Amino acid sequence: MDDPVQGDQLKSIVERIERLEEEKKTIADDIKEVYAEAKGNGYDVKVLRKVVALRKRDLEERKEEEAILDLYLQAVGETA
Repeated sequence: MDDPVQGDQLKSIVERIERLEEEKKTIADDIKEVYAEAKGNGYDVKVLRKVVALRKRDLEERKEEEAILDLYLQAVGETA
């Protein structure tokens, strides 16, 4: 069998994935700490998460979604 090369390659791939998963966990823990710090400083973490999520999106896409949301709210009698 000529599997040792493929086995070595597969082991290398698995080890790289494991390292990246550990880095991902470390980064997630760091993010949690920053949110905890924000909460400790009096910020609303739920709203802060929404701000972060909105900033990831395209401005025009957000505006279109907000316009549709306003239209739907008006249609169900939830006008501000």
